[in-house]
Amino acid sequence: MKNTILSLFLVFSILACKNGVKKTETKSTDSSDTEQEVVESVRALTIQLNPKSKSNVTGTAEFVETNGFVQMIATIQGLSLGSHAIHIHEKGDCSSADGKSAGGHWNPTAQPHGKWGAETGYHKGDIGNFVVENETSVVEFSTDQWCIGCGDGTKDILGKGIIIHQGVDDFTSQPSGAAGSRVSCGGIIE
Repeated sequence: MKNTILSLFLVFSILACKNGVKKTETKSTDSSDTEQEVVESVRALTIQLNPKSKSNVTGTAEFVETNGFVQMIATIQGLSLGSHAIHIHEKGDCSSADGKSAGGHWNPTAQPHGKWGAETGYHKGDIGNFVVENETSVVEFSTDQWCIGCGDGTKDILGKGIIIHQGVDDFTSQPSGAAGSRVSCGGIIE
């Protein structure tokens, strides 16, 4: 019996770590105490960014989804000083030497390319530009317009690719902002 209970506990612990974290809190109502379970859903994924187009650009991108918001933290090394663009592309395929196997920008809602949040439209993959000031750069981005593995074709980033560009996104050139060569690529794959 002890082995069965221990086995069940272990299985539930593993599942909780993989699919979410449960928190229980006690709330008082009138004069009696009742216990209410609060579920905090957390999903995390870390991917490697690999050099493309004969660059030395490497790094990682971590995606953490908590209660409907996805935060991306990309840590990038090997870029030249100045501004560069970062986008999510439509495929998690980084097999080609130039990164073009990742396809175009991820644009599940068929909008024109633009700056994130623009009234005239933007792709769900249009993260934008960041400035490199030293050897390692960190790019942080958070949105409720993405999810990790939820199955919603207009939000799900799983199976997509993240691309770091050599140049900057001008936010106007169609269809992708004329950001230059793809110098690093990582597939958002479990």
